Amino acid sequence: QVQLVDSGGVLVQAGGSLRLSCAASGRTFSSYAMGWFRQSPGKEREFVAAISWTGANSYYADSVKGRFTISRDNAKNTVYLQMNSLKPEDTAVYSCAVDTSSPLRVGVNEYEYDYWGQGTQVTVSS
Repeated sequence: QVQLVDSGGVLVQAGGSLRLSCAASGRTFSSYAMGWFRQSPGKEREFVAAISWTGANSYYADSVKGRFTISRDNAKNTVYLQMNSLKPEDTAVYSCAVDTSSPLRVGVNEYEYDYWGQGTQVTVSS
């Protein structure tokens, strides 16, 4: 069992920056790939970024590439999402997730993750 707690979401102006955190507890956090997803009102949840268990590999949605950076600190059992140059279309509930099923996989699909954080609201005003 893994518990994830997302935090850091606030109201920010367009062009601003924000860092989200996801604190994990339970099973060995450092053994698993982690991901961030987001969901806007009326839309399906979409992939944002993912990082391998070592932190050596990361993947991004095209919509955030070059603006967002995912990172992790295995000593602190925490994964981060640094968001720069925020746009109103980045407004969403952001949730982190962990894939405990396949240690070598870094998934970009929702179904590849089996534990989820509760989500944190990010609102970007124009």
